Amino acid sequence: MTHPTHVTRRSAVLTSSVLAASALLSGTSPAWAQGGKASSAKSCVIAQIVDISSSQQDVSKDFLIGSRAAWQDINLKGGIRGVKVTHQTVETDGSAASVRQAIDTVQGHADCIALSGSVGDRVAAQVMEASSRGVLTLAHAAPWLQNSDRQIDDKTFPIFAPRQAQIAHALKTLAVMGLKELGAVYGSAQDYAACHEELEKIAAGQQFRLQAFQGGTSLRQLGQKLTSNTPGVLLFVGGTPELAEFTQGLEQQARQRYIVALADVNLQVLKDMGAARDTPIIATQPVPLDTAALPVVRAYRQTLARLFDEPPTALSLAGYVAARYTYEVLASIDAPLTRQNALAAFQKRIPLDLGGFRISFDAQRRGSSFVTQSMLARDGRLIG
Repeated sequence: MTHPTHVTRRSAVLTSSVLAASALLSGTSPAWAQGGKASSAKSCVIAQIVDISSSQQDVSKDFLIGSRAAWQDINLKGGIRGVKVTHQTVETDGSAASVRQAIDTVQGHADCIALSGSVGDRVAAQVMEASSRGVLTLAHAAPWLQNSDRQIDDKTFPIFAPRQAQIAHALKTLAVMGLKELGAVYGSAQDYAACHEELEKIAAGQQFRLQAFQGGTSLRQLGQKLTSNTPGVLLFVGGTPELAEFTQGLEQQARQRYIVALADVNLQVLKDMGAARDTPIIATQPVPLDTAALPVVRAYRQTLARLFDEPPTALSLAGYVAARYTYEVLASIDAPLTRQNALAAFQKRIPLDLGGFRISFDAQRRGSSFVTQSMLARDGRLIG
């Protein structure tokens, strides 16, 4: 069997278009399939809504690469019980109008049986809101939903630990180190509005003194203006471009700073940009380390190396896990692969072990609280 040629991140993203079907191959039966009779359908469509706006593209590109790698590998191994999967992406610019159009496109696509891995956070939240209002009637599986304030509706199935769990994990780690004072830097007014109350509450619960800094017109200037009274450890809430700009300002500081970022920061992109040369950055992530020996991580690395000319990252691993979770639930259906049957299967919220990444939904309908951390060291090494 001939495998698809290696493709780069740039070509993978540029060749995607609104509901442009990936030309995937089929082969032997899948290694992780779970029971059920083969469907009479020859193919099915899984859609993925992706935010390619400037503030989200670093998250979305890696996440999408991981998902594409998974779906291509699934098709190479026989699809879903012999049914080929057409993985279709719907690009948005992150605006409310663009996301509404994407949702209408997916909802109106008669062959689409589920929506999987919507990314980034704001788009995932908008899709879930449409689902809760009944505008979207498909299963919304494994979205990159970082917001922990929203109530999960009965058609949304988030499997990654939200921002609140990531912050709590980071603060717990710092508390163990004896740290009791922390700076909180918000990359934008929107980040501040969305997160500051939650962060203040978590910090107070763990007895941290918190100094807040809100990014204005220039995060670089904010980094330059920090004083000796500013805590040496800063929790950054925002995206990769904002953090890169902020660290450029920190280069003018004599005092060593340490930054703790959340999962929306792409350490690989920061490294490629040459950002944070003098500032160690620790980032939380709701998936295992991409160097872990877990079966799911080994399968991800092997698949990525075979199909894409891209380095492993936490975000593309998350995209891979999102697709694998979607596949496992659909492969368990002992009936035709329809929207109704797919939604009913996801609504069972059955616990799954995806090669060491365990999914078990709680009372808030979230599938995991797993969080770990990686570090971008001063010498540019990614440590985790």
